[in-house]
Amino acid sequence: MQGDERSGLGEYLRHHRSQMAPRDRPGASPLSHRRVPGLRRQELADIANISVEYYTRLEQGRAVRPSREVLTALARAFRLSNAEREHLFRLAGERPPPSRASATEIRPGLQQLLDGLNDVMPVTIHDGRLDMLAFNTAAAGLFGPLFDDGPYGRNIAHQAFTATGLDNVLGNEGAEQLARVATAELRKALSHYPEDEYLRSLFRELSTQNPEFERHWRKGEIGTWSSAMKHVNHPTEGPLTFDSEMLHDPENDHWVMLFAPHQT
Repeated sequence: MQGDERSGLGEYLRHHRSQMAPRDRPGASPLSHRRVPGLRRQELADIANISVEYYTRLEQGRAVRPSREVLTALARAFRLSNAEREHLFRLAGERPPPSRASATEIRPGLQQLLDGLNDVMPVTIHDGRLDMLAFNTAAAGLFGPLFDDGPYGRNIAHQAFTATGLDNVLGNEGAEQLARVATAELRKALSHYPEDEYLRSLFRELSTQNPEFERHWRKGEIGTWSSAMKHVNHPTEGPLTFDSEMLHDPENDHWVMLFAPHQT
């Protein structure tokens, strides 16, 4: 690790330490009763269960490359978010650890967005494992039942290859597009959460029981289609066209899908 990188790591540690309130005074401001903000080095070292001498060397850029165990302990002590934890590892010259499982509950702000757009456009929210977490009434009316029974009933990739009637709702071309995108998204999810047994089990089921999935998987595509035009055959309103946009909440790895009526 080069000197400037050590300096960057030390500065990052000092910044986060300065933002922490002493734990023996719950609710205390980082500035209260202190000449300097935040925790003392000894307090932080105690929380991370490392020696204060070693922690001091890290902040001063004098320590050799810290181990992944030390970095994990520091991330836990600082209560870092996923993005902050990944940045800590990169500053130390380490590959970030596998991401934690995405949250199963959406933020209140996203829930407000979901409800507020109910009379404007269909909106769905799914997590990084492609499980549907929430949708508004407009989305339910557009796509019909979104969930099935079974362990993967909420999973978009599973539904893309097992749900009945997709050809009627999306048309042949739309159903083919969904299968292609779902496969690419599942490949990305497996890369992002390599130890997730739920995703690995889903992959095994699809790859062994669904030839169409295997056909798409062999193409090797990976990634997210942020924008797309979707054609839907509504049961009462007939053919509809939407411009879809994907928005990402990186901290929780949640994806918001907006379906704006296409303007001709």
